[in-house]
Amino acid sequence: MANLVTLFILLLSMISIIYNVKFMADGSTMGESTRFYDFKVQTKRITKLCYSKDIVTINGMFPGPVVYAQEDDRIIVNVTNMTPFNVTIHWHGVRQKLSCWYDGPSFITQCPIQAGQSFTYNFTVVKQKGTFFWHAHVSWLRGTVYGAMVVYPKTSMPYPFMIPYLEHTIILGEYWLQDLQQIEHATVASGGAPPTADAYTINGHPGPNYNCSTNDIYQLDVIPGKTYMLRLINAGLNTENFFAIANHTLTIVEADAEYTKPFTTDTVMLGPGQTLNVLVSTDQPVGKYSMAVAPYKSGRIVHYQNISASAYFNYIGAAPNSLYLPAKLPKPDDKMAVKTVMDGLRSLNQVNVSKEIDKNLFITIGLNVQKCYSKTPKQNCQAMNNGVLAASMNNISFVQPNISILEAYYKKIKGSYTEDFPDVPPKFYDFVYGAPNNITHDTQSLNGTRTKVLEYGTKVQLILQDTGTVNIENHPIHFHGYSFYVVGYGTGNYNPQTAQFNLVDPPYMNTIGVPVGGWAAIRFVADNPGVWFMHCHLDIHQTWGLGMVFIVKNGKGELESLPHPPADLPRC
Repeated sequence: MANLVTLFILLLSMISIIYNVKFMADGSTMGESTRFYDFKVQTKRITKLCYSKDIVTINGMFPGPVVYAQEDDRIIVNVTNMTPFNVTIHWHGVRQKLSCWYDGPSFITQCPIQAGQSFTYNFTVVKQKGTFFWHAHVSWLRGTVYGAMVVYPKTSMPYPFMIPYLEHTIILGEYWLQDLQQIEHATVASGGAPPTADAYTINGHPGPNYNCSTNDIYQLDVIPGKTYMLRLINAGLNTENFFAIANHTLTIVEADAEYTKPFTTDTVMLGPGQTLNVLVSTDQPVGKYSMAVAPYKSGRIVHYQNISASAYFNYIGAAPNSLYLPAKLPKPDDKMAVKTVMDGLRSLNQVNVSKEIDKNLFITIGLNVQKCYSKTPKQNCQAMNNGVLAASMNNISFVQPNISILEAYYKKIKGSYTEDFPDVPPKFYDFVYGAPNNITHDTQSLNGTRTKVLEYGTKVQLILQDTGTVNIENHPIHFHGYSFYVVGYGTGNYNPQTAQFNLVDPPYMNTIGVPVGGWAAIRFVADNPGVWFMHCHLDIHQTWGLGMVFIVKNGKGELESLPHPPADLPRC
């Protein structure tokens, strides 16, 4: 019987191989083709953790369908909203060259798609390939509305590493028993912190460590002596996560859809919004191994779900009654494990980083405590010192406008935003170690929808500085419409006299984890006109205002100018 099961699994593996080869052949021969997808936003009742509830999905799938394409393909996705909730879809990591209207963040580049309405996203993945993902960019719908996006290289540009036997996508997520939008509204109303997730998930499955989840587990069957590529995506809402496979090493070959020099490690950490491609060799004794996901507890006063998610990395031929070897993860607050991987990330080849800078920006990021004016403070003032938690960049908490900034900018509609986001914070002090709540500096932040305008072609250096006001922690900062070179990072306060930069082969990323109580330096050229959101990818921080907007003006001619809006652009 065991031999029949093994034969059946081998047959399934061969079918998978044939399917993958067929897709690559079809995609590569078409080249620069158009891929059509139909997304129906709909609710589906699912049962997890002993409880049934309705969640918002795409096409009734959790996680949602995978979008496949090839470098330079056009992707057309018709999204129809069949729920009572507003929704948009963001194509995370796609630089949207001259297609800003389809980027997806609500009230930044478009108004939401309302109940019963449709909108067609139409963009080209220009000179991009690798692992991306798509997700809702309204409220906290991203908690269930997300899926992978895989863009293969052209036939003439094969992988710069050994071609894996098979590829698999591993999406890390979080799951709540309560309705996500209710949680968000209740959290904002309380003035305090959100509850922890009820479970972490791997491809939508929490694994056997949680109640009623013995059979709710993802299993990856592998053949001994092969090399697999895992496309790792962290689609979680509010938690950064460690990932490891018991007794196996992970060789990173791509970060944020850009090739890297191969770097081997036992564990990786992905913040929400980050992707990594890793190679895994099935070179261990035939057996059963676990894949594990647990939180990186970078925030000292933040509460986390302490139960890890697990999945099975199962060698075909392993004894059916053998136990799964548990994966070992770093200590939850192991900053060195995170730094070691970041130190190992290097672009595959020498790159052309801007040496001369036109615009230097210094942006502090972190939490704030605002004064609470509620008449019911016990219900609405649950932050420290009877205040209300907020988050900010340069001490400005971003306020979402009532119409999209892109539409207001394009149509010259005044009143919804200003163009005065500051180049530096209002005060300089010891940002990391001199900023507890009892300092003389005010922990109140200003509220506003402020933008920073850049001339086309501006060479920008941006220093992101974590602050200790309320709490130091790792912040995954995501930049829409651009990737950037991470030329430096370190702990403590940024000091231009002592900071060490890598201008030879820095990694090219779209989401950077600004170190706990530290800083990161990034460089980019403002060569994509439009309105682009930069924000923390921890959704609670974004809700509290940790974000800002760049407006990049047109250059010369059609190829450097923002096109007209689409006819079906949603209305607010």
